[in-house]
Amino acid sequence: MADEDDVKKQEQETKEDSKAESGDQKNPGGRLLWIITAVVVIVGAGAGFGLGRLLGSSGTTGPGQSDEGRQVQSENLIADNPDAANAKSTGTWFYDQFEPVVANLDEPSVTRYVRVTLVIEVDDQVDKKKGTAFIEKNKHLLTNCLTIYLAGLSLEDIRGDRNLKRIQSEIVDAFNEKLFPDAKPHIKRILFKEFAIQ
Repeated sequence: MADEDDVKKQEQETKEDSKAESGDQKNPGGRLLWIITAVVVIVGAGAGFGLGRLLGSSGTTGPGQSDEGRQVQSENLIADNPDAANAKSTGTWFYDQFEPVVANLDEPSVTRYVRVTLVIEVDDQVDKKKGTAFIEKNKHLLTNCLTIYLAGLSLEDIRGDRNLKRIQSEIVDAFNEKLFPDAKPHIKRILFKEFAIQ
């Protein structure tokens, strides 16, 4: 009987050993899976953090500058001696170096586009040299704004002198908002050098 008990104990020990071995074999695989998952999560979080820092530092509203930066810069545009500027000035000055802007009209049945060339009339309080440099620096922003605005118009929206005057007024408002946020607007009028619909 002692032999039978010994045999049973050995069988049980063998079964327990085999269970322990099979458990150890499953466990390292489980541990490896957890380790891989943890590494992927840590690498992903680090990459997300790094990308957020990289893109977050360049998240500005304009090409290379924020609204706050444009506002500070726009305050520096005022002529050094406004009284002397008014004495010499005829009231306003014109910026006519704006390239033509072409945009597809919002017409579903046919492809129609408008080609617009602008002249910007600027307040005489703005120094002409500083103002010209400021507009040149922000020309891409203004072109983008104008293209998006024109692309939202239909053929009916641009027919007639009443609509053209409304468009001029809306462009002036949009340009002043982009160039001089939270400041006195310095763009007085927009003149059309060219306004062609095809």
